Amino acid sequence: MTRLRPRLAVVAATTAAAAALVLTGCSSSASSGSGDGQIGFVSAKGSTISKASAGHRQDAPDISGSTLEGKPVKLSDYRGKVVVLNVWGSWCGPCRAEADDLQRVWDKYKDQDVQFLGINTRDPEIANAVRFEQEKGVTFPSLYDPAGTQLLKFPKGSLNLQSLPTTLVVDREGRLAARAVGGQTDDVLESVLQPVVAEQKL
Repeated sequence: MTRLRPRLAVVAATTAAAAALVLTGCSSSASSGSGDGQIGFVSAKGSTISKASAGHRQDAPDISGSTLEGKPVKLSDYRGKVVVLNVWGSWCGPCRAEADDLQRVWDKYKDQDVQFLGINTRDPEIANAVRFEQEKGVTFPSLYDPAGTQLLKFPKGSLNLQSLPTTLVVDREGRLAARAVGGQTDDVLESVLQPVVAEQKL
């Protein structure tokens, strides 16, 4: 039996990880995802917004990697701040539509102990993702995760990987506090973020 050479084995593993995401399309449809109750998220039927009360939040995974600019980054770097994680791809129409809104909210909250961090996925060429940010004027960093290996670390039910973009709000304790599925406007994004920012620091 022919054995895979190391490089081929890595390629095969990366392909398998990407396939495991089952990211079959870019959707802005509402979906609460399975297992919401297990992670504390509660959403009204048909709503794109889910929230978890402070006593029912699950820890976010300490995702890590390199940004589109090649700088190392990990979620725990921002412990003590409210973190907005936005999962996106340059190929995704709703991602393109909400980029301006995300930037406006980032500009408003970045001096209030808030950090935005994008997670770029399914962009096999990093140049596509960089071009997207340049065209949209996005200034917050994004972790480059083309195979979705960091996304797979999230608890079941916290991400609906068939619906991008998805935005998660992580509280100052590093716990999953809220989620918005699909493209959002700045007023909706702010309505999800502001209550977490207003929570008293421990």
